[in-house]
Amino acid sequence: ECSKKTKTDDQDDLSVDAPSPAQENGEKGEFHKLADAKIFLSDCLACDSCVTAEEGVQLSQQNAKDFFRVLNLNKKCDTSKHKVLVVSVCPQSLPYFAAKFNLSVTEASRRLCGSLKSLGVHFVFDTTIAADFSILESQKEFVRRYRQHSEEERTLPMLTSACPGWVRYAERVLGRPITAHLCTAKSPQQVMGSLVKDYFARQQNLSPEKIFHVIVAPCYDKKLEALQEGSLSALHGSRGTDCVLTSGEIAQIMEQGDLSVKDAAIDTLFGDLREDKVTRHDGAGSDGHLAHIFRHAAKELFNEDVEEVTYRALRNKDFQEVTLEKDGEVVLRFAAACGFRNIQNMILKLKKGKFPYHFVEVLACAGGCLNGRGQAQTPEGHADKALLRQMEGIYADIPVRRPESSAHVQELYQEWLEGINSPKAREVLHTTYQSQERGAHSLDIKW
Repeated sequence: ECSKKTKTDDQDDLSVDAPSPAQENGEKGEFHKLADAKIFLSDCLACDSCVTAEEGVQLSQQNAKDFFRVLNLNKKCDTSKHKVLVVSVCPQSLPYFAAKFNLSVTEASRRLCGSLKSLGVHFVFDTTIAADFSILESQKEFVRRYRQHSEEERTLPMLTSACPGWVRYAERVLGRPITAHLCTAKSPQQVMGSLVKDYFARQQNLSPEKIFHVIVAPCYDKKLEALQEGSLSALHGSRGTDCVLTSGEIAQIMEQGDLSVKDAAIDTLFGDLREDKVTRHDGAGSDGHLAHIFRHAAKELFNEDVEEVTYRALRNKDFQEVTLEKDGEVVLRFAAACGFRNIQNMILKLKKGKFPYHFVEVLACAGGCLNGRGQAQTPEGHADKALLRQMEGIYADIPVRRPESSAHVQELYQEWLEGINSPKAREVLHTTYQSQERGAHSLDIKW
């Protein structure tokens, strides 16, 4: 167990109120509260020592109560003071809703969208397009690092930066020797914040402050990510994400609401089109950075076309390896490390210079994003393995789309970011990391 976890779940001062909203009161146009559910900061994969007191207060405000506060204000205040409510849904959350309500993924997305709009949400988006940008920028960065890597300039391995629990651990506990290896491409959540608060805001002739942006995600660590300075938009200086709700919190809202509401298609950022077809990236339970970057690197560096990415489990099923051989020599060695035990082993070997990988997709949750604690748990707070297996099957059946194939992404690079390799693209799509001095016992933690 993590030795830094000194607080327990029965400590009320670590709890976050997450109320269950009831049916709308037609007379007053307000929402009544049902009994509050308690969500503890200790449920978050980033341990207590990585959460400051100020962040704890801000984190406690990211719950359904905050969401309904804005909905209620829109019902009571003058229209000039209304907020435009935008909800962006992570693709790893959709299998949870499909399993929860016994629907197909497409039906689940429509049910979710319809439920949210019946409450007063104006737009519901899919964050897959934001993951497109994150993956494409990561691909370019890996190729650059590979070509620059030498004994003098150790730019490899490149470690992914899409998982906020892992990034927080690297910044607050491991420090500069490790954060130097983090990919600088922003996470899908951070990119989505800029898309909504900048591109979409300008399309709608709105100031960023007029938009209240909610992310629906599988894990609590996304709430922490929304507080990070890196989530501030480089273009307008405000937070790209105002509130993060887990899949479980949203399901609770749906269950307490009217499940017979009319379904609706997910919105897009492009005019009046509606997105009926749900797609995903090529990852077993995540955004699939490894598979996409591996294919791109194989082609760009070695002119090899890789159609099928073959994973080989090593120490356990949560540490898997992918290699590319050319002329009998391994020229690319990638890995996926899920769960903090595997992360700790990776860090120890990296420090000893005995880590032979060029790239690692690092995820704090064992099993990947589908196993986030915001959705893959029983009501008692235990891991729900049966639900996870069901979600994995559902997710595997979603059609895969490669980010290079998105015409909308290429359009946004030109219209929004002034070109693929422009200074604006670099400013909007990349970040820096805040590293603290590494503690004496930072590598002695037992996960």
